[in-house]
Amino acid sequence: MDANLILQSHYSSLKNKMLHSVYLPSFSLSSTALFPPSATSVGFQSSKRGLDSLQHQIIKTRRCTNVSLIAYNHGTQEFVLEEEALSMLETNKSFKILPGQAFPLGASEIQNRINFAIFSQHASSVTLCLLLPPSSWKDYDTGNKEMLELRLDPSLNKTGDTWHICIEDLPRSGVLYGYRIDGPQDWPQGHRFDSSIVLLDPYAKFVEGRRHFGDPTNKLSKFLGTYDFEGLSFDWEDDVHPSIPENDLVIYEMNVRAYTVDESSEVDADIRGSYLGIIEKIPHLLELGINAVELLPVFEFDEMELQRRSNPRDHMINTWGYSTINFFAPMSRYASCGGGPINAALEFKEMVKALHNAGIEVILDVVYNHTNEADDRYPYTTSFRGIDNKVYYMVDGDGKLMNYSGCGNTLNCNHPVVMELILDSLRHWVNEYHVDGFRFDLASVLCRGTDGLPLDAPPLVKAIAKDAVLSKCKIIAEPWDCGGLYLVGQFPNWDRWAEWNGKYRDDVRRFIKGDCGLKGSFATRISGSADLYRVNKRKPYHSINFIIAHDGFTLYDLVSYNFKHNESNGEGGNDGCNDNYSWNCGFEGETTDADLIALRSRQMKNFHLALMISQGTPMMLMGDEYGHTRFGNNNSYGHDTALNNFQWSKLAAKKEGHFRFFSEVVKFRRAHDIFRRENFLEKDVTWHEDNWSNSESKFLAFTLHDNKGEDIYLAFNAHEYFVQVAIPSPPQTKRWFRVADTNLKSPDDFVAEGVPGVTSSYNVAPFSSILLKAK
Repeated sequence: MDANLILQSHYSSLKNKMLHSVYLPSFSLSSTALFPPSATSVGFQSSKRGLDSLQHQIIKTRRCTNVSLIAYNHGTQEFVLEEEALSMLETNKSFKILPGQAFPLGASEIQNRINFAIFSQHASSVTLCLLLPPSSWKDYDTGNKEMLELRLDPSLNKTGDTWHICIEDLPRSGVLYGYRIDGPQDWPQGHRFDSSIVLLDPYAKFVEGRRHFGDPTNKLSKFLGTYDFEGLSFDWEDDVHPSIPENDLVIYEMNVRAYTVDESSEVDADIRGSYLGIIEKIPHLLELGINAVELLPVFEFDEMELQRRSNPRDHMINTWGYSTINFFAPMSRYASCGGGPINAALEFKEMVKALHNAGIEVILDVVYNHTNEADDRYPYTTSFRGIDNKVYYMVDGDGKLMNYSGCGNTLNCNHPVVMELILDSLRHWVNEYHVDGFRFDLASVLCRGTDGLPLDAPPLVKAIAKDAVLSKCKIIAEPWDCGGLYLVGQFPNWDRWAEWNGKYRDDVRRFIKGDCGLKGSFATRISGSADLYRVNKRKPYHSINFIIAHDGFTLYDLVSYNFKHNESNGEGGNDGCNDNYSWNCGFEGETTDADLIALRSRQMKNFHLALMISQGTPMMLMGDEYGHTRFGNNNSYGHDTALNNFQWSKLAAKKEGHFRFFSEVVKFRRAHDIFRRENFLEKDVTWHEDNWSNSESKFLAFTLHDNKGEDIYLAFNAHEYFVQVAIPSPPQTKRWFRVADTNLKSPDDFVAEGVPGVTSSYNVAPFSSILLKAK
């Protein structure tokens, strides 16, 4: 019977239902051409084997679907897929189906065709799911529309372990897509296939989902890939990377949403909490004096993931974003006005361009150690787990997920396919979005093999260090993970990787708060941590010095709380770190005691001064410039409230005091090369100390020597009493000027040009520090 008659008969019986899914016929593919000669202007000539086996048969039907006709002309053996338009015009459009190609992965445009390619080594069946305009994501998410499904023929649409298909005349934008993937139902072998779920393409460049951040009416949003091949190229104008030398960086760790979402920002309501909101507040960053921002995760994540099921944390919204859904797409709900993924990408670029124009570099905090898909008890399957769990995640000999991230799964970073995914993602952010560097969350995971054991020379870490594109970027490791692989000072580095120096944080905290026996360690940390980084060609700036970061106490809380207060997190206070090395200065929490408030202020200034005069690269946390408090919560990831959000009214109240000191100290550092040495200190420092072995001594003084004679003298007193210290003679023809004394009130606590009158001794107050400059 003629193929046309067969299909016309099917079409007649299903005319009002519409067909939902088709099984693609087997097309012959020339190995020497991208598309075989049989691809004609009216369709694609199938192989005779495809017609004879009738692999064009209809597999199944579902309501509200888009395929209206599959037509074969037996004489010319042409294959045409006609799609019934979803508009009132009821016009028809023909889509020509071709086998496609295995590279590049993701959705790509080849001539007038859209190619889809996805890797799955263990899949037995892959189905491409499409939702065509003018239907929208909301139509699918609410169940009003189901997707056109095209099942791929492994004999035609598979090259190696990559499945692919190409469709001609598909819209160049506005199409949403995903995959249904099936395979072995064998958990003990590490497989987690579930063909009932439409999965997100790991290489999707844009992700469509919930449009508004934290929308309580759309907690169970689904996420689909999309593409845009018809938008105008972004006009970067003359944008260039600031290329700030690493030893000159002052990093400001910040959260995109939290920076401007509070009403006190006085940013237009439409752009609060968005990439554009940051642009509005660049003047603040310049006034503070920093020259690099480190953005908490901006890859697509589901902020409502904690509310998908009933649990003790279902009141929380993930505002930090350490739960990646996709490694290529900017967080779409950071777009203004709920603008969606395409606008999010454009506005991200506008933000980067504006920051670069202000001389500020953009470093992204990236999470390649785990994804949002959680564990086997409460899985949240959106992509990798359902595509090929055994490849993308570390599994043990029983097929169970390994958990070195503390989040239920661990990305299999050194598997060749996963490694290439990560490298492709990083290059994409540099090439497409002009970012300047990356900070790798729980980077020790990147040093584990596919069996979870540590590697001496992890391929991924080396590849990042040596890559032609990434070698020009700042690359920073958080050198530990939740499996106990602590690599501070030992992270495989190829003389390129910098590290968050956790030992700097701990030793400086302990000395400033008055712990005994820390003077020597404090001296080592502020002079560049040579004990950790003076290896091969590493430099002091490979130590990212920080006292405060997003996780843990804020600076204000560090001097106000002895204990964490995380009850509002819903975990019974069991979450968050217990070893904070904090001191509440004599009273837990808020107080009206003037002396106690003054002591806390002094301690915050001591910490900040120590950070900014240290050799290495300093990093400070958003909000510390005005004394932001989370009221003792040291793990506030799930609070989309003032607990995390920048309080601009409090900044205004502290502008002439606390903020002025912090800003002046940052600028003083940047104006003096003496704090930003390329090499470790040797003869260019004099330690005024002959009592290193005395564990009771909590006073340290030293002079940094400048080849121009503009020496800097510093003293830190962590005792509870005054210390009368002898001041060394200044260089010839010079005099000492007091620049900083944290015991003084603003504006006398910091005077950049210096105050004359320093004599041969100085009475350093309890829990205070001083800085003198020779002029």
